[in-house]
Amino acid sequence: MAQKNFIGRRKTSTARLYIQPGSGEFVVNKRSLEDYFCTKAHQNVASLPLDVTESEGQFDIKVTVRGGGITGQSGAIQHALARALDDHNEEWHDVLKAHDLLTRDDRMVERKKYGQPGARKKFQFSKR
Repeated sequence: MAQKNFIGRRKTSTARLYIQPGSGEFVVNKRSLEDYFCTKAHQNVASLPLDVTESEGQFDIKVTVRGGGITGQSGAIQHALARALDDHNEEWHDVLKAHDLLTRDDRMVERKKYGQPGARKKFQFSKR
């Protein structure tokens, strides 16, 4: 398997993931996964497809992620990694699908409307 790239998205974040067989190195924006995501929760979200398919340590993964915050970025990496593993081995498709990792999470921030301070919040109503 030569090096391939895959794209994953979540909120306003986009992750481009390069994967090839290797020793299990996981690099995000030229930093290790542990350095880039300080919290264990975001590290677990990003590496969940590897845990589900029991393929940790089999691939070298390099990710370039842009936009959004760390939650969106970890979700984008998860989506790209799930797509990459699905392309590598068709037997993992059902497992990834069962954990809902191949579906793009299309929830976005609702836009602010005019005449209101936010998307849903209203200015205080005064009856008199």
